[in-house]
Amino acid sequence: MNNNTENNAVPLRTRLKQLRAAQNPVDRNRGALLIRGRLFTWLATARTRLRDAGRPAPQNIAAFWSTGDEPQLQPLLQQWVEEEGYRVSLPVVTADNAPLHFKLWTPGAPMQEGAYGIQEPVGEPAPLPDLILVPTLGYTRQGDRIGYGKGYYDRTLAAMKAQGHAFTSIGIAWATGDLSNEAHTPAPHDVRLDSILTDKGWAVPAPVLG
Repeated sequence: MNNNTENNAVPLRTRLKQLRAAQNPVDRNRGALLIRGRLFTWLATARTRLRDAGRPAPQNIAAFWSTGDEPQLQPLLQQWVEEEGYRVSLPVVTADNAPLHFKLWTPGAPMQEGAYGIQEPVGEPAPLPDLILVPTLGYTRQGDRIGYGKGYYDRTLAAMKAQGHAFTSIGIAWATGDLSNEAHTPAPHDVRLDSILTDKGWAVPAPVLG
């Protein structure tokens, strides 16, 4: 990232965090429910279509442990594991400037606080994901993402692409993160997401699996 891009990104991240923090708690809860519902319906429909066509459906989902002002995904993750039989994993930070690792998660599984105060599972390594949910602070309608500035997800997505691993990436964001009216220029190392889902709907259309 060049200096100008980085200098612009810092105040932008601050403002985006302020916008999401200012949301009414009732709207926040309703919005998170809508995100979970849309995500569940989209994946269930895609899996049914693929199975009816005799094609493999996604089984391995890399999610994230929602914290603070992020849309709360935990109820959906529990439903996916207990009712739908998906293998859900969560990210683990192992080193600075390195891709994330993912470990399997189940409801009630042992967790520990990670490098940034986020809960991480302590269980076994997970398979590479078919679907990865990416925490997204800001976004464009082309799938560009602003995260938290550490670059972990860009490195992770780039590493999986370099391995030739096929996956679908979906950013999970609040609609307050829409950068349509911003002069945002992605950095050269930024990796575009396949889709972005917000509390107002799909900001980048839902992907077609298979």
